[in-house]
This record gives sequence, C-alpha cells and structure tokens, in this order.
Amino acid sequence: MKRKTARASRVEPWLPDAWQAQSLLLAYPDEEFGQRLALAGRVAATLPDPVARPLFRFTAHAEQSAPGNLAATYVATFDHRKRCCLYLTYYAHGDTRKRGTALLRLKQTYAAAGWRLDDDELPDHLAVVLEFAAADPEVGRRLLTEHRAGLELLRLALTDDGSPWAHVLDSVSATLPPLAGDEREAVMRLAAEGPPDEQVGLDPYASPVFLPDPVVGGPR
Repeated sequence: MKRKTARASRVEPWLPDAWQAQSLLLAYPDEEFGQRLALAGRVAATLPDPVARPLFRFTAHAEQSAPGNLAATYVATFDHRKRCCLYLTYYAHGDTRKRGTALLRLKQTYAAAGWRLDDDELPDHLAVVLEFAAADPEVGRRLLTEHRAGLELLRLALTDDGSPWAHVLDSVSATLPPLAGDEREAVMRLAAEGPPDEQVGLDPYASPVFLPDPVVGGPR
C-alpha cells in the first residue's frame, strides 16, 4: 500500500506502531519475512504488555520454525479454510453482492485518505486494514471496530486450532475497546450461523483467499 498523505492521530501514540507490527506478521511469510519478524519484535518491545506479550509469543514460535514450514502452515491455515479467512468482509457478507459493495466502500475510504492499493491487494485483507490503520489511526480504528465481530470470530477459530497466528489476533483485539453487548451477540450469531452463502455478484472483487497458490494468499 502506498501513502500519499498523512493525517493527524488523536489516538494513543503507540497504536500505529502496534497495528503496523501486526500487519507485518499477518502477511504471507515470504523470503523477506525474517526482516519483518525482527522489526515487529523491536516494535513489540515498545508496546503495552497486553499488546506486546502475544506478539512476543508469535515471534518466538516463528523464529524457531523453518521458513518453509511456516509458509506451508500459513497457506493451510488461511488459504484453504473458510473459518480462518483473513478477508474481513467475508464474515459479514460471505460471497454475496453485499460483499462486493463493502469492498468498493473500503477502496473508496482508502482513496479519500490518499492511499492506493497495489494490484495484488484486496482492501479487506486484515494485514492491509492494519497497515492503513497505522497510517490513518482515526479512520483505521473505525474500520477495525466495524469488523470487530469477524475479527473475534477469526481469533477464536485460530485459538481453537492452536494456530500461532492466534497470538497476533490476541494482540489486535487488545488494541480495541472491550466487546459491547451487541458486539458479543454479533460474534455469537456469526459463530452459530456463519456468513451468507449466496455465490453471486462479486466480480471484479472475487477473493483469491481459497486458491492454492500462496502468491495470492495475502499482501507481499
């Protein structure tokens, strides 16, 4: 994602750093992942404990994992399993017409803030939303809050699977306000019913999340 303009932040000064570190760790672990891992570890050392501690748990696991194994686990976790989808609009809208509209609105939000996406990025990938939030904290926090139910459902799914990326989602959750009653109900409803399943109306925003090629598994 490319930044053209910057906006003043009225949120806690450490939040942009936290969101940027989380974004780095949720991208596909390619050949540059070791550098991103080291940077995220340095950033985590400056963050409040509830946000930093789960990041350290993830970096400790990743540092002990062979790069190829970590990449294979990433693909198996996020690219082949709907319940662990990193594309946030999927949780609210599934593969329906409404999801196409939600993706368009996200792109318009980024454009209004002076940002444009790389050609291989979808606007609702969690790593992309976090990267945007790091640069535009007020708007980014609103986007994360709007997708809180999906974020929590993803966090619970990863925790149930024993995935190391659950720690990163724990850190993301720690940057947001506690769940309100209606948000808890939304999480429970999503868990019980799942997203809508109308398989139409997504072109040209069809998500590559379930394709086998890891090159399209997330932003690079």
